[in-house]
Amino acid sequence: MLFKPDPASGVPIYVQLMDQVKHAIATGALRPGEQLPGIRRVAVELVMNPNTVAKAYRELEYEGIIELRHGAGAFIAEQQPTGRAADVTAKALPVIREAIQSLEALGLQEDEIRRLFEGELLRLGAGTKTAGSLQ
Repeated sequence: MLFKPDPASGVPIYVQLMDQVKHAIATGALRPGEQLPGIRRVAVELVMNPNTVAKAYRELEYEGIIELRHGAGAFIAEQQPTGRAADVTAKALPVIREAIQSLEALGLQEDEIRRLFEGELLRLGAGTKTAGSLQ
């Protein structure tokens, strides 16, 4: 399943779903023209209200990330919005990949790496600072 929301994170579930779609596009896991799972299917698999999934899909459509086709479903838009966020993501991915590979070389497992990243982000106060102030 594409989506793995964390109800305990404090971030609204629909925002988490949106962020996960954007991340999947940025990393190439989802490509333009690809179909997203249906609203009902996502809601059933994640045991959540279908309105939450629908809200995420509507917001993604508003942002130009996906296209909703009546009777056909949701598809990744052929033309993705460009700008600073897309540029930063493209530059950040190699840094993150290298860090993950280094941590794996130390023998850390995926869940340990995730906890380290999340803990460090919390320690640095990433939720309340700008990206440039994490240094």
